[in-house]
Amino acid sequence: MEKIGILVGGGPAPGINSVIGTATICANLNNTEVVGILEGFKWLIKGQTDHTIPLESEQVSRIHFQGGSILGTARDNPTKDPKHLETVVATLRKLGIKKLITIGGDDTLFSASQVVKIAPDISVVHVPKTIDNDLNLPHGQSTFGYQTARHLGVQLVKNLMNDAQTTNRWYFVTSMGRKSGLLALGIGKAAGATLTLIPEEFPNDTSLKTIADTIAGSIIKRLTSGKQDGLVVLAEGIIERIRSKDLQEVQTAERDEHGHIRYAEIQFGEIVKNAVQTALRELGISLTLVNTNIGYELRCADPIPFDMAYTRDLGFLAATHLINGGSAVVITVENMLFTPISFNDMMDMQTGRSKVRLVDTAAPAYHIAQTYMIKLKLKDFSDPDQLNRLAEVCGLDSEAFQKRFSYIAN
Repeated sequence: MEKIGILVGGGPAPGINSVIGTATICANLNNTEVVGILEGFKWLIKGQTDHTIPLESEQVSRIHFQGGSILGTARDNPTKDPKHLETVVATLRKLGIKKLITIGGDDTLFSASQVVKIAPDISVVHVPKTIDNDLNLPHGQSTFGYQTARHLGVQLVKNLMNDAQTTNRWYFVTSMGRKSGLLALGIGKAAGATLTLIPEEFPNDTSLKTIADTIAGSIIKRLTSGKQDGLVVLAEGIIERIRSKDLQEVQTAERDEHGHIRYAEIQFGEIVKNAVQTALRELGISLTLVNTNIGYELRCADPIPFDMAYTRDLGFLAATHLINGGSAVVITVENMLFTPISFNDMMDMQTGRSKVRLVDTAAPAYHIAQTYMIKLKLKDFSDPDQLNRLAEVCGLDSEAFQKRFSYIAN
């Protein structure tokens, strides 16, 4: 019998088990054995063949309801050292695996592309997974796990907004999203958060003061309506847009196997909260500000029906494509049709890495989200009555307020 191997890399996302289960069932129906490889590339890099489990249809027939991954996951990077990549290939051959399904985000995709590059005899397909939704799939197709993460994120933010209103406080909610603000904006827009800030809105070398003043401006504008509560969603990727001298924590932060900063080591929300608190106190404004994070609560949640159905399609298509002789593609579905994308087409020619999907700040969907946010806008400074109200909250005259805050208006 032929063997298909399945491994999971990177962070968890709702729907992983559904891909594993459906791919296994499809393969078994086609007289193909399935081997589950535990903890991504971790043990393959070390040449160890005993960290695998056989997968059978009966064993996996109901795991699509479950969050997490029955195979675990890891961030070990086989591309850091050519010898590691060669060991991975040699280990797969020892296991008799000539067909491989990888499930993961951009880093796992890159690793998969390098395996097939040095070992064309091993067929590899990749199933794109990340709650960040930042893989460049066609026509806005979401990566699996994103819809569940957004759904649950909205529930958490809604609860915090109720608490904020009840207790007259502001919440600073930091959301996952290393490069892209898609998850943060998806949560903030759907929940109706007072303000959502994403990295795409800021140039590199942005000052921490700019971030703090943007939020302070939102708080001041809401105070003119007699509201002392609110909630701002911050995409963690803003960290990399802030100039290094303002965020020294980045310099000493631990990095993962792919060279990415471990954002959990940087208390970004707390840093921003303190900066905003300082700005408000300078203006004589005293409010309760609370920092919290959401992200880890979302990654291993049970998938919502959308992601269950979506991932069952992806798992079936991944196994079928391999069995039919396909390789070196990312498995995607577009308009309910199987649309494989070659590894090469997913890569950025300049960086050599997979393309990152960002929020399109020119798109109508972004501008609609902006319309409903409470933030200082140019028209606030052109309306004398509004400008006076804003200035009064801060104990400033209109000219002083304009000089202090007009630079953040858009």
